[in-house]
Amino acid sequence: MSTNPEHDPAAQPPGQDTLDTAGTADTELAATQAQLQEAREAQLRALAEMENVRKRAQREVEAAHRFAVERFAADMIEVRDTLELGLAAAGTAPEAAKFVEGSVATLRMVDKAFERAGIAVLDPVGQSFNPEFHEAIMAQPTADHPVGSVLTVVQKGFTLNGRLLRPARVVIARSPDPAN
Repeated sequence: MSTNPEHDPAAQPPGQDTLDTAGTADTELAATQAQLQEAREAQLRALAEMENVRKRAQREVEAAHRFAVERFAADMIEVRDTLELGLAAAGTAPEAAKFVEGSVATLRMVDKAFERAGIAVLDPVGQSFNPEFHEAIMAQPTADHPVGSVLTVVQKGFTLNGRLLRPARVVIARSPDPAN
């Protein structure tokens, strides 16, 4: 016989062992259910994080595709500028007619290639000055145009799929001097 009343079934009142076992089982069940709920929540967080990583990677790949030509486009902008300068310098001289004709055709081809690549020309003459896409290099007093409008485009700007490659360099209108 055992001398320890806790381990001696005869020393315990009848039904006490059943209550202890039921209470312990309920406690264990509640603890297990809490662990299960925590595991479900952790799984949902992990799935959401995986989905976020997948979406972020997809956006980065799309951006890489859209802007992969950015450096090449910047170089081609200089080529286009040079073509326009050559056309302006040739003017209407009869001896330059063939040169002008060839340069105009080349410029059209460059513009078509730019369009296919998502490169847009910014030529904001007459528009309001927009510091996101224009760079004011000078303000000219005038009463003929609204203040803040673009009077002259010194150098055209370019965007690649809506993202600025080079701002348009412009002369903007300002109010005339009161002394004049």
